[in-house]
Amino acid sequence: MAARRPVAVERERFDWQGYALAFEQYGPAKGPAVLLMNGLLLDSLINRPLARRMAADGFRVILLDLLGHGASDRPIHATMNRIDFYGDQAIACLDHLGIDQAVVGGVSLGAIATLHATAKYPERVRAQILEMPVMERSTIFAALLLVPLVLSTQYLRPLVRGFTGLVRRLPRPGNEVIAGGMNAASNRPEEIAAVLHGILVGPVVPPYPERKRMTQPALVIGHKGDWLHNLQDAHALARQLPDARFIEARSILELRLKPDRLYPAIRDFLLSLDAAPRQTKIGEL
Repeated sequence: MAARRPVAVERERFDWQGYALAFEQYGPAKGPAVLLMNGLLLDSLINRPLARRMAADGFRVILLDLLGHGASDRPIHATMNRIDFYGDQAIACLDHLGIDQAVVGGVSLGAIATLHATAKYPERVRAQILEMPVMERSTIFAALLLVPLVLSTQYLRPLVRGFTGLVRRLPRPGNEVIAGGMNAASNRPEEIAAVLHGILVGPVVPPYPERKRMTQPALVIGHKGDWLHNLQDAHALARQLPDARFIEARSILELRLKPDRLYPAIRDFLLSLDAAPRQTKIGEL
């Protein structure tokens, strides 16, 4: 896939619990709303290519940078960096924009934050897009991966600071997915520690009985060969949710780098929720 040229994107901000949260919007203001959230330590760049495709199909897409991520505030304590609080932030963004109901979704951390938003605010979530959910089978590996990272940011802070500072100074490529990965590797050690500590302290996913009560249509996306995003977890979630469909990606990056096979299923899912929105040409956005 040819690298995209860097695009100037205007971020907006709103207040949540005394913190500023950043978001971006794509597509027609009157289109059906879709709110997408980032993965762990990533930012909205990870979802920009997907947002543009959705916008071209007539959807109003909001990309939210969760607290501690991207252009949002980054507190250096773990108190507010809980996954269930991330679900609250999604609904707060809808409140700020005056949107009563939206399709809510995200990748990895964003997927499980979506589950929390749906469990707590079911009337606000029209449907769910759950890419690479991290659930019961994945949590042991997640702990094995994240705990050493937390310890490194505490006890090897000078080394971590030197590495992240170096990455922060490197020029960003035109490919937004790669640039987003570099941004993740640029986070300062105290910011990384606050996010990782927070998500380890709070609940990972809503309990099984709550998931069984989620009647919203859901699209679950999983892939093989990834212990952190276990394919069995994705299959299990698709079975647990009363109205879910499942699609399997060929790799962790297929939807980001080669979306032509997967995106039509996402588009069909969105269009099946309501009457098809007006088709909008990219030049009109």
